[in-house]
Amino acid sequence: MTATLHIVTGASRGLGAAIAQGLLAPGATLLCIARGRHPTLADEAARAGAELLAWTHDLADPVPVAERLQAWLAAQAPDRYAEAALVNNAGVVGRIGPVDACSAAELSQSLRVGLEATLLLSAAFLAGTAGWSAGRRILNISSGLGRRAMAGSAVYCAAKAGMDHLSRAMALDEVGRPNGARIVSLAPGVIDTDMQAELRGADPAGFPDQGRFVALKQGGQLSSPADAAARVLAFLRRPDFGQDPVADVREA
Repeated sequence: MTATLHIVTGASRGLGAAIAQGLLAPGATLLCIARGRHPTLADEAARAGAELLAWTHDLADPVPVAERLQAWLAAQAPDRYAEAALVNNAGVVGRIGPVDACSAAELSQSLRVGLEATLLLSAAFLAGTAGWSAGRRILNISSGLGRRAMAGSAVYCAAKAGMDHLSRAMALDEVGRPNGARIVSLAPGVIDTDMQAELRGADPAGFPDQGRFVALKQGGQLSSPADAAARVLAFLRRPDFGQDPVADVREA
């Protein structure tokens, strides 16, 4: 039985919860970081023979979370796991509309959860596992909106675009290191989550694309979280993971 470690942020609902459920297996250790706890994941982990650790943190304040993660990783035996992966999934769309309609606190929170937390947790993961023999991977859940701007969602677009370029740069850093981590920023497709509901319910006056998101739902073009998670995890397990640090699951 091969021991594996997966760390998933935003794992209490939506895509993050579905990814966490898809990782439950005998010999697996799953560390979930979210503001709340998934209501059934602990029971599911017990039935699957997996070890579940659930940390309750708000990633709008990412420094203490990153420090805790690095310390925890550094305390593990360096040969305990055959594979270790960090999945930076947490993100918030924030208030929908132009940036001048949002408060400074709202803008800061969105960028901290969507980009700063990804940076700090990635750094903590890389530092905390630097001496491990395990194969190491970082999967950042990006979005097509990181590659195509959309009115009314500037902060979300900026966070995802930053995530893409952060992944490119970190991947370059890892190339020359012994047992360097492989890193990908992956757009997972359009998924039927609470975030999609927020977009459909937005005021078209500040969000001109609102009708397009309504049409996606009405046309049955949204993936379920479970289906999207299966495709994301299949990508994570690919032998060529990291060959291109920015990817789209729909083009894989």
